[in-house]
Amino acid sequence: MAKSVSDLVKEAKQQVENLTPKQVNNELKRGATLIDIRESEELGSSGKIRGSVHAPRGLLEFYADESTPYHKPEFDKSKRLILHCAAGGRSALAVKTLKEMGYDNIAHLDGGIKAWKDAGLPTE
Repeated sequence: MAKSVSDLVKEAKQQVENLTPKQVNNELKRGATLIDIRESEELGSSGKIRGSVHAPRGLLEFYADESTPYHKPEFDKSKRLILHCAAGGRSALAVKTLKEMGYDNIAHLDGGIKAWKDAGLPTE
């Protein structure tokens, strides 16, 4: 039987590290890199978390792969990376994919920027 996107996200969340907004905020203070995987048009409508690096989900694997000309230096396997999207589904799937690409010290903001804002944390 085919899986729904809901099934895929649920499975991904069971296989990745899910962080609360408070945990993410604490990790950012300790030097973690926050990657915002939302699409460009989403940034203007809901703001962004200060210091986050924009890497749209559609190009994520290319930015993360050192062998491509699209590689971004922020994708450093030796550092702590935290991904986020709008509500936590895409970021969970993306973390699962990056783990398959050899990223071990990686997690996502469960609930996305919505949870961040609901926790009263600032955006710009």
